[in-house]
Amino acid sequence: MVREMNSQWEKYLESTYSGQPIQGVSNEWRPPSCALMDLSHLGLIQVTGEDADTFLQGQVTNDIRELGDENFQINSYCSPKGRMLAIFHAFRHAGALTLQMSTETQSGILERLRKFILMAKVRIDDASDLIVKVGLAGTGAESLLQQHFTALPDQPGKLQHENGVTVMRLPADRPRFELLGSTEKMIDLWGAFLPAATVCHPDYWSLLDIRAGTPNLYNDTAELFVPQMTNLQLIDGVSFTKGCYTGQEVVARMKYLGKLKRRMYLTRIQAGIDFCPKPGDELYSSTSASGQGAGKIVDARPSPDGGCELLAVLEIAAFEQDDVHIGSTSGPKLQLMSLPYEFESH
Repeated sequence: MVREMNSQWEKYLESTYSGQPIQGVSNEWRPPSCALMDLSHLGLIQVTGEDADTFLQGQVTNDIRELGDENFQINSYCSPKGRMLAIFHAFRHAGALTLQMSTETQSGILERLRKFILMAKVRIDDASDLIVKVGLAGTGAESLLQQHFTALPDQPGKLQHENGVTVMRLPADRPRFELLGSTEKMIDLWGAFLPAATVCHPDYWSLLDIRAGTPNLYNDTAELFVPQMTNLQLIDGVSFTKGCYTGQEVVARMKYLGKLKRRMYLTRIQAGIDFCPKPGDELYSSTSASGQGAGKIVDARPSPDGGCELLAVLEIAAFEQDDVHIGSTSGPKLQLMSLPYEFESH
């Protein structure tokens, strides 16, 4: 389900642009020194009440007890079979535990979490229309923010709260920040950021996630992967010491008893194609050990350098043979790239 944007925020953006085009990610497009993006494609769930931490601790893969007022974490929610239903960022905003994920998965997770409340003193709300989300990225992002905030998070995974606005620093190949706050506060900030920042399409935000090796989950990829297949354990998205949670037995077995046969890689498709694959699209290899597809697309976006950049969960054997294609074993070949983090040694 695609939800409607906060109407007040939407009207503000429409009046600001007056039909002017927003810069979109495309081949030969060059990102500005400070890109400003509306992140309404991300949904929010807030969990409140005296049992909020305890309740969520029993549902998700990461350790909620390690979530303070100055950090956030990547996290996931699994089915009993250990397959991920959502990947999200967890943090505290305005006194509430807040989960941010794709709007495609948000409504289903909201409904599912509510089913497990039982006697817990917990309230679970859709906060997507109450909190506006804005992204800034580029070499000029930090200096621009310093004009409006007394302190900024100094490394990815950290956040700061000031005057009702939460500022998060995310991993990327350039400085990248997300700001969350009320519609009124974010309208003021958006206007203050212009004209120093250039308004860009949120596809650029997704491209920066891809380059950072940070997976997102959508309807077409829900329940396809256990966390380790998308490298979640390598970016501190899984705790193996926190105790029980939904799907924990399968996730733990993969670590201690299983052999990981598929993992996520950063790849690209050469320039000259006229399409980008979609999340969940099948990948193929003539060397596939399974006799089926060699992997699935996690996410893909057009590249300013031509073609597409993408994250893909691949058979490790097919990756090592450098023989992975889209559409068929004779389709466009994936060019393998380096992730910004290392795989664990075995």
